[in-house]
Amino acid sequence: MTSAGGALLVVGDVITDVVARHGGPLAPGTDTAATIRTVPGGAGANVACWAAHWGCPEVRLLGRVGADAADWHERELTACGVRPRLVVDPQAATGTVICLVDTGDAAERTFLTDSGASLRLEPDDWSDTLLDGVARLHLSGYLLFSEPSRALVTVALRAARARGVPVSLDPASAGFLTRLGVDRFLGLVDGLDLLLPSRDEACLLTGLSDATDAAAKLSRHVPLVVTKQGRDGALVARSGAVSAHVPAVPATPTDTTGAGDAFTGAFLASLVAGAEAEDAAREGCRAGAQAVERVGGRPPGRG
Repeated sequence: MTSAGGALLVVGDVITDVVARHGGPLAPGTDTAATIRTVPGGAGANVACWAAHWGCPEVRLLGRVGADAADWHERELTACGVRPRLVVDPQAATGTVICLVDTGDAAERTFLTDSGASLRLEPDDWSDTLLDGVARLHLSGYLLFSEPSRALVTVALRAARARGVPVSLDPASAGFLTRLGVDRFLGLVDGLDLLLPSRDEACLLTGLSDATDAAAKLSRHVPLVVTKQGRDGALVARSGAVSAHVPAVPATPTDTTGAGDAFTGAFLASLVAGAEAEDAAREGCRAGAQAVERVGGRPPGRG
């Protein structure tokens, strides 16, 4: 049981999402009709917003953006109840992701990613005072995919461990994980208390094809592993064994962008409130179901 109270600190990416929803396959060399919206996103920012939406009393976010969209992102985060600390990069633009959502294929999505300023977070952006009053620290896995932000992860992990603050991480991207290398990833996240992979990420990190086996194996490296499986719910694993299979909440998908972030945000908010992991995973599944019925990766704002 996690003691209730305290803030959640999220460190991660703040991104501008351009969501293009199209019906059926793309037509190469010509036009494909689509509905296009520009919305705030980024895995780290989305997690923070969903945690606040799910009742976490104080959610802080450390991220890096370009001057081009800093004010907009700050307003959008604040509207979701998040306290942003956005470092404005003097050189790079805000990261942008083009999300291609095939409405004819269960709203599955493909990302074209320009990380921009988001992966230029660096140790100088960190202050140990960010942990004052913090019950949990959550790191976006995207931070592991550039040298400056990898260095920041090391500093943040060390600071959290020194204060006894539990740390969680979402691996973020099976594609980027492949390029980083599994062994390197596992070395970088040594000391985590909680890992929140997708099914594909869990299988990639273990070399196993079965999600249950993969979750169990990962929980020998990280004390608590919660594997997100979309329409198949979630697995909770500890000490080399799966302790619970939490069913998904039925939903009609519109856009699956950010569903995993919604799960993570609600899960972490529930842990901060004192819930056990299995109950927190049920809350995560509820949030994921709400997320897939919305366009973009954020919950509705408070304003």
